[in-house]
Amino acid sequence: MTRWLKFNAVGAIGALVQLGMLALLVRLGIHYLVATALAVETAVLQNYYWHVRWTWKGRNGSLWRFHLANGLISVMSNLIWMRIFTGWLGIPPIPANLMAIALTSVANFLFGDRWVFPRPSV
Repeated sequence: MTRWLKFNAVGAIGALVQLGMLALLVRLGIHYLVATALAVETAVLQNYYWHVRWTWKGRNGSLWRFHLANGLISVMSNLIWMRIFTGWLGIPPIPANLMAIALTSVANFLFGDRWVFPRPSV
């Protein structure tokens, strides 16, 4: 349970990073889907840094696995949800992205705990 809480704390900071980057990029005139992908990548790198140092401290992690699992899941899920929420339903990008982040978090935790930062073999 403690790891789940740490994961969510890091994720909350990552969500702020992602939303801030998304707002900045959209304000600069970048298409919301391109801005979403760039914002997610920024958050993924930030999240990995803190997961290594705090959430899964003591476990060996892999940036390429984190990118493959959490990064790919985050980018694809966020793009799909953003297309649905913003493109089809007309929800503004920031609230739409908050909903997309929430829907993606459980899968990211499970992949992180089981594959990116596996338990050490005994």
